[in-house]
Amino acid sequence: MSAPMGHDRTRRPAEDDDDDPVEKMLNKSGCGELHYAVQECMADNKDWRKCQKQVMEFRKCVEESMTGIKKKIDEFLYSLALKANELSDIL
Repeated sequence: MSAPMGHDRTRRPAEDDDDDPVEKMLNKSGCGELHYAVQECMADNKDWRKCQKQVMEFRKCVEESMTGIKKKIDEFLYSLALKANELSDIL
């Protein structure tokens, strides 16, 4: 018996799938539902070209999420640099 080909795009995670790091990342980014919309479209159409609207919405969400993360990292690094300067003045 051969293994199934491709992804199981019909399966939504159960409530106890919280251990899956990809699920956590998608839900934390706020893009989880858009990810499922892409999967459902792919399951229904079997052709990624018919799912461009869903793909573009998901992509936009991920890009916006990454921009927010980068901003937080920049703010953290800036505050860390300020603290380092304060410490070097003390020493």
